[in-house]
Amino acid sequence: MTDALTIRRPDDWHLHLRDGEMLALVAPYTARQFGRAIVMPNLVPPVTTVDAAKAYRERIRSAVGDARFEPLMTAYLTDQIDPDEVARGHEEGVLTACKLYPAGATTNSDRGVTDIAAIHPVLERMSAIGMPLLVHGEVVDADIDIFDREKVFLERVLAPTLERFPDLKVVLEHITTAEAVAFVQGAGPNVAATITAHHLRIDRNDILVGGIKPHSYCLPVAKRTRHKEALRALVTTGDSKFFLGTDSAPHARSAKENACGCAGIFSAPFAIESYAQTFDELGCLEKLEGFASLYGPAFYGLPANEETITLERGEQQVPERIDPEGFDLTPFHAGERLGWSLVG
Repeated sequence: MTDALTIRRPDDWHLHLRDGEMLALVAPYTARQFGRAIVMPNLVPPVTTVDAAKAYRERIRSAVGDARFEPLMTAYLTDQIDPDEVARGHEEGVLTACKLYPAGATTNSDRGVTDIAAIHPVLERMSAIGMPLLVHGEVVDADIDIFDREKVFLERVLAPTLERFPDLKVVLEHITTAEAVAFVQGAGPNVAATITAHHLRIDRNDILVGGIKPHSYCLPVAKRTRHKEALRALVTTGDSKFFLGTDSAPHARSAKENACGCAGIFSAPFAIESYAQTFDELGCLEKLEGFASLYGPAFYGLPANEETITLERGEQQVPERIDPEGFDLTPFHAGERLGWSLVG
């Protein structure tokens, strides 16, 4: 039995840091574990310009202080976004990727894309310059069951888009279904996916059985157990098309525990420990480094981090609450004991 595990410092390829006081509170949790993170642009107002991305990057750097952590910025796609602005941001090293939010799909997505055809000009430009498209893969049609939104998106939107732009680099983020696993596996090398710590551990029973659990509610929503098991089986294979993206999304307790609770799971404080516990349970700890530290950089054309981190086997208690006198956040695994600890 392995009692200690040293791996290259991992990266988080899907992260929400918010802004202002919330940013200052949550960013250090990510910087403690990860060397880099793809930062989501769904602020209010969203990050749609190079200047806005530069300014947000500096606020993040200020929030993490002396930590050796690099935020990788993204642009929020709208129906009117300027392809020249996107290309300039990529050329200047400010914008790593662009994020597609179908309008109304999740938190602060109301200014997102209403029709994929509206952004064909920017997708053509991104394809030409090798700039990745990061996709929240759900349709928002009122007649589509929420548990089918990802599957339908793959059929109606993503498959035709890849036919039109076969060289476009795409990351299907926070996948939740067996259909998404099969789609990415069947696509070319320009298509990859991220998997969250929470979708490897929860299914819809964890949200609904015994009373509604608002702190397990996220979008895309957790699906049937068979879909969770498909994700868990996938990570045991070491398939390099799939890598770590927490989708950590903090909301104040008051925003989660109300009549219309916000979607999002705050997994940042114990993210790498959660992944380690899952990989340990699945008997594939030797696959964690590739998933967490190597496959993401390779897809983005970046070097793996030179630094390492060390995890040790041993129980640690996850607190029920973080910042109880302020935002009052509930972390993923609140009140549970995790079997691994980050020690260096």
